Amino acid sequence: MGFGEVTITDIECIPLQMPGRTLVMVVVDTDKGISGVGEAGLQRRPMAIAGAIESLKRVLIGRDASRIEHLWQTVFRGGFYPADRIIGSTLAAIDIALWDIKGKLLDVPVYELLGGRTRDRIECYPHLPKLAIQPIAAGDQDAIDSLVAECERVVADGWRFLRLAPLDRDGVIESGAAARETLEKVAAIREALGPDVEILIDLHTRIDPVDAIWFCRAVEPYRPYFVEDPFRSENPEPYRRLRQQTSVPIAAGEQFASKWEFRSLIEDELIDYARIDLCIAAGLSEAKKIAGWAEAHYIDVVPHNPLGPVSTAAGVQLGMAINNFAVQELPWVPGSMLPDVFPVQPPFELGCFLPPTRPGIGIEFDREAARKYPFEFTEPPHFRRRDGSFANQ
Repeated sequence: MGFGEVTITDIECIPLQMPGRTLVMVVVDTDKGISGVGEAGLQRRPMAIAGAIESLKRVLIGRDASRIEHLWQTVFRGGFYPADRIIGSTLAAIDIALWDIKGKLLDVPVYELLGGRTRDRIECYPHLPKLAIQPIAAGDQDAIDSLVAECERVVADGWRFLRLAPLDRDGVIESGAAARETLEKVAAIREALGPDVEILIDLHTRIDPVDAIWFCRAVEPYRPYFVEDPFRSENPEPYRRLRQQTSVPIAAGEQFASKWEFRSLIEDELIDYARIDLCIAAGLSEAKKIAGWAEAHYIDVVPHNPLGPVSTAAGVQLGMAINNFAVQELPWVPGSMLPDVFPVQPPFELGCFLPPTRPGIGIEFDREAARKYPFEFTEPPHFRRRDGSFANQ
């Protein structure tokens, strides 16, 4: 059923604070009385997003909300300079909100507008276990045993994926030691839990390239699902060197703001999993394009999702609509954070999202409730090397 022109009447940026995380929500209002909600990345720079929203209001208010691709092109290219991570994150929130509006107007979930459902469930991996993200001293068998027990509890709760990352010791990242400690954790988990549990290792750009290459080769016998972000994202060339020296599956892309930044990693098949962040890489419109491009190179999509329920819901809609979807990152189980602000979320059980049936992205956002949680300026941890120099975080 058609609906004619749907005019954008306002765009509001609402940063809010949840425990341990700032969320930057964006609501697009229309003259049809239907609003859409999106979420912006770069969540520790909320005022940059708010400032970009104020500028883009001049471009978008009065425009037809149903022309999603046209508005995407207008925002991405309309400032003469191509969108960076600030505009990319802002555009991502607006784009997700526009898809939410279109789904509500047509009374269908967004995945129906993206080609229809390709699967029956979206499997997820949690930001757990807690002990897996704490440093363990060399030879501390009690700590290793506690880690394994925690992993066993997580698997017993229905999760099939476990995520590990190298961590600091009192703000210090020592690259080689962090790599060796992470390898020890992986070995213990694989030995205890067997071959069917999938282990995801996020190096998080925290260790030096030489140690990253050593780690990827050393971890091969334990068959990780992937090793993520072994290098910093500014330069894709080290991935060529890595491909020549290891067969371990590689995931990357969470810091990229557009399809063009994914180009060499996809075209040269330097990764096995594309970590598209829907809230930085310009929204659902851009993510669908990247996913199609990746499919041509047999690369699966694992959305990067360290944010809130709207980011999660958008990832679920994308995952339902593409064939080359692997697993969804899930930092918070639905209903566990600010249920008054997000009273309705996609259906979830036993570590999986089921197909949403509600129109739009499948979420309700109470903006008045959100105002009860004013945001706080926060910074990610600023790590250092042992000599005091800056280390990647």
